[in-house]
Amino acid sequence: MRASRLMISALAAVTTALLCTSTASAAPSPGASGIGDDYYPFDGNGGYDVSHYDIRLTYNPTFDLISGTTTIIAKATQDLSQFDLDFLLKVKSVRVNNAMAQFRSTTDGELVVTPVRSIANGSDLTIVVAYSDVPSNPDYKLYGFNSYTRTATGALAVNEPQIAPWWYPSNDHPTDKATFDVSIAVPEGYEALSNGVLVDRQQQINGWVRWNWRSLKPQNTYGTFFVVGQFDDLRFQTAPNGLPFISAYANDLGASADAARASVERTPEILEFEATQFGDYPFEAQGGIVVNPSELGFALENQTRPVYDGRSFRRGSNTYVVAHELSHQWFGDSVSVHGWTDIWLNEGFATYAEYLWSDYLGEGTPAEVAQFTYDSIPADDEFWQLLPANPGPAEQFNDVVYDRGGMTLQALRTAVGDESFFLILRTWARTHQYGNGATAQFIALAEAISGQNLSGLFTTWLYTAGKPATGPNGTAAGLARTAEPKSYQKIKETHEVLAR
Repeated sequence: MRASRLMISALAAVTTALLCTSTASAAPSPGASGIGDDYYPFDGNGGYDVSHYDIRLTYNPTFDLISGTTTIIAKATQDLSQFDLDFLLKVKSVRVNNAMAQFRSTTDGELVVTPVRSIANGSDLTIVVAYSDVPSNPDYKLYGFNSYTRTATGALAVNEPQIAPWWYPSNDHPTDKATFDVSIAVPEGYEALSNGVLVDRQQQINGWVRWNWRSLKPQNTYGTFFVVGQFDDLRFQTAPNGLPFISAYANDLGASADAARASVERTPEILEFEATQFGDYPFEAQGGIVVNPSELGFALENQTRPVYDGRSFRRGSNTYVVAHELSHQWFGDSVSVHGWTDIWLNEGFATYAEYLWSDYLGEGTPAEVAQFTYDSIPADDEFWQLLPANPGPAEQFNDVVYDRGGMTLQALRTAVGDESFFLILRTWARTHQYGNGATAQFIALAEAISGQNLSGLFTTWLYTAGKPATGPNGTAAGLARTAEPKSYQKIKETHEVLAR
């Protein structure tokens, strides 16, 4: 009897110890304050995965004042005691699963949220953030920059790699995509434009108009945008494939207005052509917005609806910049980078799309454009010292990433042949659709489809400083230069705008 009591006591002690150990090991902990990107350590967060954003705002252009709420639908990926959102503006309140939560903002753009109860791994999360602030405040910077632009008639929340923290809280990294509802109320006489389809425009009793936009496919955070301004030409059309085609042209484009229209209005034709090269168009709508040349300074591939700076058309129509940005719908938006070191997978591919469009127009084949680019840059030019597969954050949008990236793809085409090359592009776009891709994965796919060892080719073109001894068409350096393709100057001009 006594032995039995001792055994029971011992078993109870062991059980208690095991329970305590188990409880300790499963204790909720804060989610990481960054997702682990090599270039941008504060971007993204750990501990949850977002599936949907509902952004409902009022924007007052007189004061550049944004007010409203963002509701985030997510799922916890660990036991959470605390988590971060990427956000710069002043917050009024945060609710987590309907309960008021504690929060604080940090100087590096983190909104740290502590719910009243810990969140179990796998649990659903509904996060509601209420806020009101002026995003053009010069103190609101990430990595030394303010990515938001206040304009004479409104605002441009258009930029890359970061723009979300200036207008909505998010898990701000391309690896966490979600669907979006964006609703923005503005005074009558202003337009509020965003991604996807326009669900409706609601006239409000205070003389304001609410614009409701919806993105039906997964979308990365920097590809989500809003533009508020005055557009004297706002067009709602239907493309030949049945998709909504929405385009807008700012009031103050001056002499470039007709050239802009002659370029952007060809969007359905360009997408139709690119679909023959890359596979079916991946989204639910299409279009383009052209803003004042003094406001943006570049073009950006926002999902379904790129935004173009008016200076892209200052020398006449330019369908090359349109072809570039629209190709990003496949390479950048649908297939986003896994990390920002992989930026050539966006810009090199979009450059090659310009080469293909040149061929479509009869203004130079990809082989001719790539070879002339290669021939035009001397071996001692610093251009050849930057590595497109890891240019560093300060050089992420350097011409090298575009031009040497495009030449890399032509070198690949030369090595594997046309059939394998286009199968590689289409397979890449299909197998990583609505997801992410890394350079190592692309190389592995190219080798699997071609049956070749391509490590030498990619090492030479992406990872080795110096001008490759053999050009993108397999022609040794130093031979007679090819004639300048008709498209070359327009492509060069486009890259000058994009590099800004």
